Amino acid sequence: MNVRIEASWKEALAPEFEKPYFAQLTQFVRDEYGHGTCYPPGRDIFAAFDLCPFSQTRVVILGQDPYHEPGQAEGLCFSVRDGVPMPPSLVNIFKELQSDLGIQSWPASGSLRRWASQGVLLLNATLTVRAHQAGSHQRRGWELFTDAAIRALAARRRHVVYMLWGGFARSKAALIPVGPAAAAATAGAPAGAGSLPVNLVLQAAHPSPLSANRGGWFGCRHFSRANAYLIATGQTPVSWA
Repeated sequence: MNVRIEASWKEALAPEFEKPYFAQLTQFVRDEYGHGTCYPPGRDIFAAFDLCPFSQTRVVILGQDPYHEPGQAEGLCFSVRDGVPMPPSLVNIFKELQSDLGIQSWPASGSLRRWASQGVLLLNATLTVRAHQAGSHQRRGWELFTDAAIRALAARRRHVVYMLWGGFARSKAALIPVGPAAAAATAGAPAGAGSLPVNLVLQAAHPSPLSANRGGWFGCRHFSRANAYLIATGQTPVSWA
């Protein structure tokens, strides 16, 4: 199947494109986009992969499905287009980021493309949605595909940080190996990196107001903890600001 997706991800996910579920998913998405308004725009369905090649992925942040109101979704979880007001979950992400790293300024844009360009895979479990209908494209096959992406990373990459926010994302922890540490030695990693977990899995409450205000989001310090792990494994920290 001729899927338009970044080359290294296309190679990593090649078996998925030949499976019956993916053909059925493709037809479903074509029908949905052909008969109504869906998000993100077709060119951005695989934006998370296109902006963050497989070999460059250092951090994974998992979302559930795209924003479903006009002008918001750009194919990256939690991210909105330049000029679009920030949804409450994204506001809480930036609040935690400010507190964690001592950043004083507030970002001018809610687009997280600057993170993706540094190796942060901003992956929704479901990559499309019908306008005004949250969750409308769930259980159609996207979850099988995005689980396969996580498994591919887990099988072929080491020393990746996974940020799992909320119950749905935390359920994906079973897909991610974290030990034994000795197997995680990476070429070029500093002395002592072998004592670290194969991957770092960070779990917290979802940043939506309903969940965050109950506790477990604010103060999780995932951004500084991710950078500390990246530095310890010989990688460049992410510029989150």
